[in-house]
Amino acid sequence: SLDPSGLWPQKDGSHILKIGFNNMATVKVAGLQKLYGSVVALSDINIDVPSGTFFTLLGPSGCGKTTLLRAIAGFHSQSAGDIFVDGQSIGDLPAHRRDVAMVFQDYAVFPHMSVKDNIAFGLKQRKVRATEIRTRVDDVIDVVQLGKFADRMPHELSGGQQQRVGLARAIVVQPKVLLMDEPLSNLDAKLRVELRAELRRIQQDLGVTTIYVTHDQEEALAMSDVVCVMEGGIIQQAAPPFEVYNQPSNRFVASFVGSNNFMHVDHNDAKLTLRSTGDFIAESTQAPKSGSIVGAVRPEDLEILPSSVPLDDDNSTLSVPVQIQEVSYVGREIEVFGRTSNGEVIKAIGRPNAELISLTTSDQVVFKAQKGKVLFFEDEHVGERIQ
Repeated sequence: SLDPSGLWPQKDGSHILKIGFNNMATVKVAGLQKLYGSVVALSDINIDVPSGTFFTLLGPSGCGKTTLLRAIAGFHSQSAGDIFVDGQSIGDLPAHRRDVAMVFQDYAVFPHMSVKDNIAFGLKQRKVRATEIRTRVDDVIDVVQLGKFADRMPHELSGGQQQRVGLARAIVVQPKVLLMDEPLSNLDAKLRVELRAELRRIQQDLGVTTIYVTHDQEEALAMSDVVCVMEGGIIQQAAPPFEVYNQPSNRFVASFVGSNNFMHVDHNDAKLTLRSTGDFIAESTQAPKSGSIVGAVRPEDLEILPSSVPLDDDNSTLSVPVQIQEVSYVGREIEVFGRTSNGEVIKAIGRPNAELISLTTSDQVVFKAQKGKVLFFEDEHVGERIQ
């Protein structure tokens, strides 16, 4: 919380932020639906965002994440349902009365205004006193580390600096809710990693409730308190990053968030066996609705062993013989692709060494995993997880 001087105390004992978000807010979306003619863009969306949470909408293009964000912003109306901020309905309010601020993908800075004037624009529109504008703009410029660039024009800034201007312009008005629509997608990979850490730091320092849209799984996992995975205008799972990655609710989530290997599994008298080897994996009394089951295991959970290594009789492990299809050395790790006896191509990730790098397509190896690492799903696009 703010100390009496109006500064935010930092972990190192310093006090660097002079702006405080005393109006942090909860966000609730209830039964939201959005139709474009006969096309259902959003279907019965229900989410609760606690105050101060970094809540990320994650999914592929066309899944509905940006449509949902823009509905919250008030840029288009919903076909059904409502949106609440701190328990108050905003679903019928125009965008300028919702007390939310948006950071856009394309920066959206005014090319004819300096950095300082860009940031001050929203405050002038709200008819804030000139002395307060100067104070708040100076404070926010320090927060986004643009102090040396305050008098520069946008064309004199890098893409990352322009995005910081867009962020500063949004937070200077101290909105109840901060909305971000893929703000890092136009930046190069290294700068995206750097700036995502900065965005998260600023959000945590300010404590502002933030709803963030991205299609980048790594970005979502690294930044979020809650990751909300969407597909086909429907929320597939909303949970903390660790849970979404390690306990995906269905096959789509398991395939979209990180890499996964899917192998066909036979279901006979509650026994689940790997089709390519016939090895028993687990027992399940839950019959699949689709009739088919796949087992999923993460590439990093597969150990790569030479085929000459004797297989042990450990009932807790699963060994899958494969023929090498491709070996890809990517620096800190090596990706090894292998084909199983029934034609499934699966990938293992390991630490690079000379033996793995020298593997060729004529070689045979064994991928080994702990049976407890295998998850089971109905063999459909959004097939349910089988317990």
